[in-house]
Amino acid sequence: MRALVLEQPGDVDAGDRLVERRLPDPEPGPGEIRVRVSVCAACHTDLHVAEGDLRPPSLPLVLGHQVVGRVDARGSGAGRFEIGERVGIAWLRHTCGACEPCRGGRENLCGAARFTGFHAHGGFAEWAVVPETFAYPLPGTLPDAQAAPLLCAGIVGYRALRRSGAQPGQRLALVGFGASAHLVCQVAVHQGCQVFAFTRSKAHRALARRLGAAWAGALEETPPAPCHAGVFFPPVGHLVPRALELLAPGGVLALAGVALTDIPSLEYERHLFHERELRSVTANTRDDGATFLKLAESIPVRAEVERFPLSAVNDVLRLIKAGRIQGSAVLEVG
Repeated sequence: MRALVLEQPGDVDAGDRLVERRLPDPEPGPGEIRVRVSVCAACHTDLHVAEGDLRPPSLPLVLGHQVVGRVDARGSGAGRFEIGERVGIAWLRHTCGACEPCRGGRENLCGAARFTGFHAHGGFAEWAVVPETFAYPLPGTLPDAQAAPLLCAGIVGYRALRRSGAQPGQRLALVGFGASAHLVCQVAVHQGCQVFAFTRSKAHRALARRLGAAWAGALEETPPAPCHAGVFFPPVGHLVPRALELLAPGGVLALAGVALTDIPSLEYERHLFHERELRSVTANTRDDGATFLKLAESIPVRAEVERFPLSAVNDVLRLIKAGRIQGSAVLEVG
């Protein structure tokens, strides 16, 4: 099969990190399905892996974990999906099912968790294989390119929104307004939150307002009022103290990213006193995914997408790094 493969991580601005290779067509094992990939969205996590901020256990590796395609083969014992059925493959692809977090409904914290495009080949290829219990049936109303960003930007963003504790009628700060934030904004507005979007990009501010944000400005600006909750998206730790300053007493800031540079020292009274909280987000559970996809269909959530051929993946990673994607970047494979 044709695949774009990471062989050596490094600065994407210094050269192409993913190279085209011909790999053997994968065969599904017991309980697995093989998916003929139609599209795969790209996100900041792919950038982190390509640049070495996140080190995969082994290389070479096919990245991509927001995969949409159709089942074209099933391993022994796999019967959840029919041949030809459209499915999505997301970041989480395996948990042990037996540890304390798994038994307690927090499988995202499983110590044996495995991830698509990190522990196993992902969707920047013609085929992808996944355990059928970790694949998602997709809403029939969404085209492939619209569905792909929901599988990570949407699902993990939704978990971050829940971790922030934002309630209807409250003010919610979204710090950074990329692929995930523009989906979270739609959910939050639907749920009755007043969204304040913080981004340096004028184009992203305009998008935030179009999606229902009550206010949009730069992080250095003072919003109309303190926020009851916030979700922080940039992988830039030195911005966290300023984000905490946006919170009203009792406010919660959820850190949505999988990687973050070091957070500088915090001043207790300025940043944390009055019961402000800082919470991290680790992947998602399958229940998060199923719940969000149903919610996205009912609202409906619509991803803003920029479409590219698979061969442009290195350019896409550079655009993501520069913050120059409006919404989500989707690579067309099939």
